[in-house]
Amino acid sequence: MNPDFVTTEEIIQQAHRNIEKGAWGYLVGGSESETTLRRNRLAFDRWAFRPRVLVDISSIDTSTTFLGHKMRIPVMLAPIGSMQTFDPEGGAGATKGAAEFGTIHVVSSVTQPSLEEISNAADNTKIFQLYMYGDWGYIEDTVARMKEAGYKAFCLTVDTASYSRRERPMLNRWSPRSSPQTPVDRTFGAAVTWDTLDKIKNIVDMPFLIKGVATGEDARIAVDHGVDVVWISNHGGRQLDHGQGTLDVLPEVVEAVDGKADVMIDGGILRGTDVIKALALGAKAVAIGKLQAWGLAANGSAGVRRVLEILEDEMISGMGLMGVTSVDQLNPNYVARAEPVRMAHEMSAWVNMPVDRIV
Repeated sequence: MNPDFVTTEEIIQQAHRNIEKGAWGYLVGGSESETTLRRNRLAFDRWAFRPRVLVDISSIDTSTTFLGHKMRIPVMLAPIGSMQTFDPEGGAGATKGAAEFGTIHVVSSVTQPSLEEISNAADNTKIFQLYMYGDWGYIEDTVARMKEAGYKAFCLTVDTASYSRRERPMLNRWSPRSSPQTPVDRTFGAAVTWDTLDKIKNIVDMPFLIKGVATGEDARIAVDHGVDVVWISNHGGRQLDHGQGTLDVLPEVVEAVDGKADVMIDGGILRGTDVIKALALGAKAVAIGKLQAWGLAANGSAGVRRVLEILEDEMISGMGLMGVTSVDQLNPNYVARAEPVRMAHEMSAWVNMPVDRIV
């Protein structure tokens, strides 16, 4: 394997060679017709830049802070289940890559190794993400373990009350392998309400993120319940089919939150220019899922670090050409609506990888 990847395209191609067909379908696919997955990408393609010229760009700062923690770029690692499918180190390898680069890892409750082992793998800021797959005793125990392990914030995923039909892995008769420490009883998740969120929030007593918001209405309710971060997500197009692209939802959520909480986003983010667009439209930070897993599958923790380095390079290039020297300068004046120029799919950010060559 070549660790000196020059583009994310090379990383993806290496990842495709390294992992089995079923795992690949689980990673890149969406639910049913994969309309939501494609709309995630299409939403980014529908925005163009409005660059400014004759600006001194000799120094460009891509860094930011999130919940008081420094990030080298406003890109964190999204929680992904069954990371051990892509590399034996699993979530520990991903967090090492995040630490080596200098960003936050949101750790999934359904990946391996344990939340303690992932926490001990590297000295970087980590946020713990929970699925409601167990009873209240399991929740209390997990929150206590998470606090003891040194996680800095808590994230509740709320878009999995019902599990979707993800047909790529289904056709391969393949299912993900979750953490053996996590019970998977979806009846608990089906009964989660805003009252449940309040109950969890009371015992967490640390910065609280809600992941899976897809409307301004729910964003406003989240703020009323004291949530610190509203995370726009449709599970990468893997839950409700025929949903909106996450970037299409971002402006209404930013308006609904009205500065009372931070807003972040995932879904369809494949380039540094995608990060810039999200920040310009009001996101505080973004999270990457597929790119993270591709990096891990291609070359372990070094592959994850390289994905982040390439995103940083793309951000520096894009910001410089836009006449922007720091991420806090970005605002809606730097973007405009535009027509997409090609069909959106999970590989459409790379001109050399038609979808039919890599699925």
